[in-house]
Amino acid sequence: MSGREFFTARTVAEALAGFRPAHRTPVEDVPLDAALHRVPASEVVAPSLLPGFPRSTVDGYAVRAADTYGASEGLPSYLDLLGAVTMGAAPTVAVRAGGCVAMPTGGVLPDGADAVVMVEYTAETMPGTVEITRPVAPGGGMVRADEDVAAGAALVPAGRPLRAPDLGLLAAAGVTTVAVHARPRVAIVSTGDEVVPPDTVELRPGQVRDATASALAGLVADAGGEPVFAGIVSDEPGALKNRLSEVLPDADLVVVSAGSSVGARDETAGAVAAIGDVWCHGLAIKPGKPTLLADCGGIPLVGLPGNPLSALVVFGQLGVPLLWRLAGCESPPPPPTTRARLSRNLASATGRLDIVQVTVRDGVAEPLFGPSALLSVLVRADGYVVIPEPATGLDAGMEVEVVLYR
Repeated sequence: MSGREFFTARTVAEALAGFRPAHRTPVEDVPLDAALHRVPASEVVAPSLLPGFPRSTVDGYAVRAADTYGASEGLPSYLDLLGAVTMGAAPTVAVRAGGCVAMPTGGVLPDGADAVVMVEYTAETMPGTVEITRPVAPGGGMVRADEDVAAGAALVPAGRPLRAPDLGLLAAAGVTTVAVHARPRVAIVSTGDEVVPPDTVELRPGQVRDATASALAGLVADAGGEPVFAGIVSDEPGALKNRLSEVLPDADLVVVSAGSSVGARDETAGAVAAIGDVWCHGLAIKPGKPTLLADCGGIPLVGLPGNPLSALVVFGQLGVPLLWRLAGCESPPPPPTTRARLSRNLASATGRLDIVQVTVRDGVAEPLFGPSALLSVLVRADGYVVIPEPATGLDAGMEVEVVLYR
């Protein structure tokens, strides 16, 4: 390896399919109120059936369905009112032939009943007598004791981030703690003699504040990771190798911002090769070609381009899916999308994935252009359009999928 040439160049699809380090974060127990978006390490099963008893799903009357057959507004059925069910209590009355019991939504179905007629199709024509104007089939207006979840059945699967309804189902089953993968710790290492901390008040000529690290930390946190700022490393030979050796033992993923291109000053490729195995150096993507992927003793490392826009685009395409995989999720939650018409032609090169930033107004996607050093392009964008590798471009007026930023 010369250090001045891209090597083992791959497509983005190859990187997503082939760069799959086996490392996963450890498992920890978290309370239910802290489990949203966390990834269960194993399937969580129901300790008992749910809802646990046959219950009404409507306000009405518990009946034997056979007693309602043939009922209509012109020829209603008349049933004796035998009593009422109280919410939160077991029924004190059973349903017999020719009788019914008043039911609230969620109440326990009394013995003898196999359906509930909605109150809208009933009338109490005289004290103790209920008129039924519509028939109901067995099972209508109710759920079985195990209809939500059977005992021993899966409540939530392993490997999928927990959503709000999942938490509700776990709570209903009495599950108050969940074994989940720990949040991946992502060490963010910035490089370059010209890079200074964001709190630097006065910049000397040639200096730039470290904007990329803060933005990367936001992407990491948004994907459920724990960003760890590992400082700024100078271009002095050996400095990056030493810093990487320091941060690797406590990291689940290492991200090196800048230093992955082929310039004489770029140290990432050499430093990484000295402590790990470089999987590829160079991706067929625009922006972001000088990206490096490596395995350092089982810990994945992503070397990003120095330009902020390129770095964030590449991390969104590769770093975020990798982060979810480290947390035990093989299929990351898809981002929101919308359909829009392109306002102009977009050119591309066959064999390269192009990521084009766009604004979306009134169903029209307007491309945004600018140097990859400008973060303002990303700030103005509502999302991006992907030009796939086989395409040579996209035509104005065609409908495209826009991946929206959250």
